[in-house]
Amino acid sequence: MAGKTTKGKTTKGKTTKDKTTKDTSAKGRAAKEKPTEQKPTKRKPTRKKIVDKKAATKGAWVREKRLQEKPAQRVRLRNMSEVRTFFRTNEHPIVFVGPTAFNLLGIDRWVRNFTFVTYYDSWDGYHPRVYCPPQIEHAEFTSGEDINNYLLGHPAVREHIASLVHRPGDRPKVLMVFFDEGTEQICREAGFDLILPSYALRHRLDSKLETTRLGAEAGAPSVPNVLTTVESFEDLMAQATGAGLGRDLVLQTAYGDSGKTTFFVASRSDWNACATEVVGEPVKVMKRITNRAIAVEAVNTRYGTVVGPFMTDLTGHPELTPYRGGWCGNDLFPEALTRHQRARAVRHVRRLGDRLRKEGYRGFFEVDVLVDLDTDEVYLGELNPRISGTSSMTNVTAGAYADVPLFLFHLLEYFDVDYTVDVDEINERWLELASVDVWSQLVMKTSDKTVRLISRAPATGIYRLRADGTLQYVRNTLDWHYLADGDEAFFLRVYGEGSYLFKGADLGILVSKARMQTENSELTEKCRAFIDGIQAEYETVPVGPRPGPLSHLAYLK
Repeated sequence: MAGKTTKGKTTKGKTTKDKTTKDTSAKGRAAKEKPTEQKPTKRKPTRKKIVDKKAATKGAWVREKRLQEKPAQRVRLRNMSEVRTFFRTNEHPIVFVGPTAFNLLGIDRWVRNFTFVTYYDSWDGYHPRVYCPPQIEHAEFTSGEDINNYLLGHPAVREHIASLVHRPGDRPKVLMVFFDEGTEQICREAGFDLILPSYALRHRLDSKLETTRLGAEAGAPSVPNVLTTVESFEDLMAQATGAGLGRDLVLQTAYGDSGKTTFFVASRSDWNACATEVVGEPVKVMKRITNRAIAVEAVNTRYGTVVGPFMTDLTGHPELTPYRGGWCGNDLFPEALTRHQRARAVRHVRRLGDRLRKEGYRGFFEVDVLVDLDTDEVYLGELNPRISGTSSMTNVTAGAYADVPLFLFHLLEYFDVDYTVDVDEINERWLELASVDVWSQLVMKTSDKTVRLISRAPATGIYRLRADGTLQYVRNTLDWHYLADGDEAFFLRVYGEGSYLFKGADLGILVSKARMQTENSELTEKCRAFIDGIQAEYETVPVGPRPGPLSHLAYLK
């Protein structure tokens, strides 16, 4: 039983201090501050762990090797958003090689680590992604292939491309407009991946006669024609009459720029002018029609053919080219084709693409489509199995910004990725968006036969037409994306100070957001003002009878 509590004591047990009473004595403080004594506890001795450093190192090496040997998981892109992200974060070096950066200029806005190696420095060092090596001794260039092979073999270019590789094992991917078997050999030896169809396949498909045959098999007909050889004017007329083509004809040889290998024959004098080019050669003899020439680019993918925007051709204008029938620019505008014509043209291009895929062709190609203005028939023209001169506008259209530029579908085919796209959906969307864009380009050559040395040349950049029709240089820029309106144009200079002008020499390319050709295929007044303004920027001096080497770039579609 508990005892009764009194102040400081209990009736049972030992005397204690009351909890509410403070003990301020020295003895009490000492007792409070004295630490509690704890009995030491016995601890079991621990066994020291012996580490076999050699075995540990070997184990780490094995684990690392297993990780390295484990196959990397393939990238899978399930929609357009993921495709855009894939290219915006790309680490793999991609290099476009050419005389200039014209064809794919602006793709570097979409694809990280996309750069250009060029022979001509159109920006005088201003463009951060264009590398122009110092010139070294070389044989005289006779083609675009010669220029590209020179660049790929240039020691400074090799060093530059090597500097673009940041991950061990990455092989630089290179591409260009024109190449040959020599280019393929150079790329193999240098460790470059040439991300284009083989030269042998491209060369075979580049034949205008082969295109006609493949198109006919695919259900994409050409203008009424006969594929044959001719020996004389009488022979030509007899074969044409027998095929129901009439006597007003167009002849094309298998290879070459259409402006130089297309001949219009309605009389003996016409025949005499081209006989040496066509006698005994395989030719395509066509009925001559009143037509509108339409250019379109497409990409052959594993899911079908994606068809780009349609644009009219500018051909044979003497202010721009010395070649009759020679391509010298394009107009991209909503009324280029009616909706029904556009649908038929898309069908022709997709059918041709399907047929090309059976031949093993994948990637970028350009097609000329002809619209018969008398019958409204839509015909397949010629095929250019490569990146083309119209790529510059294809990649800045509304369709490109709704999805991705057409060229990125080509890259997808040559990257080690799995991707999924709905080609039907893309083509339908781009068909709708064709009604909102206006773009144009002029490919400017000289027609003067006189050889002249350039002492002053216009700078690459944006120009604006003044109210009085003269042209004013506004500012430097990288490409044509910053054009404000139809009074501005971006000029990409090709031949600069120290180069020569001659018949067929390339001055440069002018891109604008205005029409350059009327419905009657005449140059607009604005177009003429741009041409006069750019030409006025050149100053030249005559040269002696033996000028330096002349470089024929021959910009072709």
